[in-house]
Amino acid sequence: MQNLLFHEIHQKSRLSVKEVNEALKEFDLYSSQWSILFCLKQFSSMTQKEIWQYLNVEAPTVTRTLTRLEESGWVIRKEGTDKRERIVQLSARAEKVVPKIEKRVLEVEENLVSSLSEDEQKLLIELLKKIKK
Repeated sequence: MQNLLFHEIHQKSRLSVKEVNEALKEFDLYSSQWSILFCLKQFSSMTQKEIWQYLNVEAPTVTRTLTRLEESGWVIRKEGTDKRERIVQLSARAEKVVPKIEKRVLEVEENLVSSLSEDEQKLLIELLKKIKK
């Protein structure tokens, strides 16, 4: 049963990333970049450490992604309280465009779970949140 569970989660994860990447092409973004923009929208400014810890991603990977987002004008990075700390926030451009991206991603999400009832969708979210809590 466990092998089947991992397999199903992995397959659905890959499918959702593929679908979201396709939808994000119009914004010249990838799902990994969107994950960071979404975090910043949800939590406002964050340190780079807070981002990689929240996303469960290695620090160098987040740093590379943030560099690309900064170069593309999506985020602004500032020095924190000590020189090693970097605080990240959405740029003015991102503040304007993120709601459009969010709407597009929501369309993808709705399509992916369209075969589930509203109650099943809520249950799925609850169950996923329980895993390794």
